[in-house]
Amino acid sequence: MVNPRFLVISLGNPLPKYTSLHSAGHFTLRGLAPLLPNQPPFAQTKFGKANALVSQGSKYTLVQSPTLMNVSGPFVARAWAEMLKTYEAKDCCLVIVHDELEKPLGVVRLVDWEKSHKGHNGLKSIRGVISQARFPESPLVRMAVGIGRPKERDPETVARYVLDSIPREMVDAFEGDAAGKARERLRELEAEWCEEAAKVK
Repeated sequence: MVNPRFLVISLGNPLPKYTSLHSAGHFTLRGLAPLLPNQPPFAQTKFGKANALVSQGSKYTLVQSPTLMNVSGPFVARAWAEMLKTYEAKDCCLVIVHDELEKPLGVVRLVDWEKSHKGHNGLKSIRGVISQARFPESPLVRMAVGIGRPKERDPETVARYVLDSIPREMVDAFEGDAAGKARERLRELEAEWCEEAAKVK
């Protein structure tokens, strides 16, 4: 049997300075905390050898990566190492919450860890330091939060689309509806994980 514990890390550029679609993961995670049973509010604390916003409950440790998106990997690796020092690897699951251009706005889906990062520099940075092969006992999963795509596909337009400031109502949608979907995806992930663990037993 496993005793599921989740390290859920959102990617994005630090808030509140960068209120953009690229930080959809941060907004979703912020809305997720109040939806989980007995989950404390976020507080600034030391985690992964950095000062970060963390909500640490009995089952879920939610962390907003404090780094810029493109250099997320080293922080995520340190945070994951800290988790594995505290709990058994077989009981730990790493979930990375990130924005996803390929999915419609507000859609939240679980994605295989090894699936292509499709040019997402935050995921690329993490994949450079953490692979599923190195942690065979622990599920590593991505949770993609859809942000849609602009009609034009040239790099300059896409960069402007993900990095420009977004209105409060869009932030509210990520913290509300998308956060609710994220909670459901975590429930699905836990059920699948426990089912697979029971088969191994």
